[in-house]
Amino acid sequence: MTSAPVLTPVDLNRATLARQMLLERACGVGVPEAVERLAGMQAQEPKHPFIGLWTRVEGFEEEALRRALHERRVVRAPLMRSTLHLFSAADYAALRMALQPPASVALRVLGARAELLDPEQVLPAARKLLTGRSLAFDEIRAQLQEQFPDVDDRALGYAVRTLLPLVMVPSGDARWGFGRRVEFTLAGEWLGEPLARDGAAQALVRRYLGAFGPASAKDVQAWSGVGDMKAVLDDMRDELEVFGDEGGRRELFDLPDAPRPGADVAAPPRLLAEFDNLVLAWEDRSRVIADEHRPLVTTKNLRVKATFLVDGVVAGTWAIAVKRRVATLTLEPFGSVRKRAMNELEAEAERLVRFAEPGARGHSVVAAQF
Repeated sequence: MTSAPVLTPVDLNRATLARQMLLERACGVGVPEAVERLAGMQAQEPKHPFIGLWTRVEGFEEEALRRALHERRVVRAPLMRSTLHLFSAADYAALRMALQPPASVALRVLGARAELLDPEQVLPAARKLLTGRSLAFDEIRAQLQEQFPDVDDRALGYAVRTLLPLVMVPSGDARWGFGRRVEFTLAGEWLGEPLARDGAAQALVRRYLGAFGPASAKDVQAWSGVGDMKAVLDDMRDELEVFGDEGGRRELFDLPDAPRPGADVAAPPRLLAEFDNLVLAWEDRSRVIADEHRPLVTTKNLRVKATFLVDGVVAGTWAIAVKRRVATLTLEPFGSVRKRAMNELEAEAERLVRFAEPGARGHSVVAAQF
């Protein structure tokens, strides 16, 4: 490890921004390809990926993502860490089983609620229930409760959501692809193909490194929620580049042909959606956000605020409020921002507020005092 080339935090930052389409917007990239380049997108709320793609893809239009969802080329589903993500259909089929935690691990968070829960009985019952149709989760829980009256209904729902491959069915007329009431269906039926099992862990690592590398085994685990990634990376050493960090503490892996543009490349201001993977994808997030700023972007109820980048790192948060049909985007920097960077950021924010709230009568951008 001592002889491995050393990468500085800025080297890591620029390598990541290049892959995340944040040094320059990608041109001529379709929605499924863009989502694959990002190794999926956080989709806790359906609006977030639309903003994430607007930030990264030149000329992105809402209809492109809505169409990809309805044509089943992109899916929204419980994935990494059992949270909702957007994946291309191809990546979902290839990687879903690599993200499947053992039942004993997945259900540990339920504590006493899982005492009478037997996944070997519940999951086949849920599969039968969903075969050929889609249901909302309150319906899934209610119908399973009839079959398993002694089992906690929330435990039933959590087991099905976590351990059974499901996708969300898009709504026909919802602006962001999904309405208030959403239904789930079996992933294999929706996609029309079986889910891969062989080689899925290595494929998952390649996709992660392509989007977030260079990175350590702990970084891959933090993003995926899957343990023992060191063993997977060790098996892949012959096909990967290996680097060290400035502190000499970490071994960093990367794809040989992945972009690493260097610390001297300029990084333009960018606005990221809530829960954006850029601020969540590592165990060590110092390449994109200072440790002292991390508490400022996560709320008490664990929401991750929308953020903005200045010189490639998180420099503040933003939010949009609509009052009397006027949409105002407020920038809240963590500290001072140079005038030129702030001017560029405000111009970017002006374009974003018009994209996010096109029906507003007026649009404005306000930079709050830090």
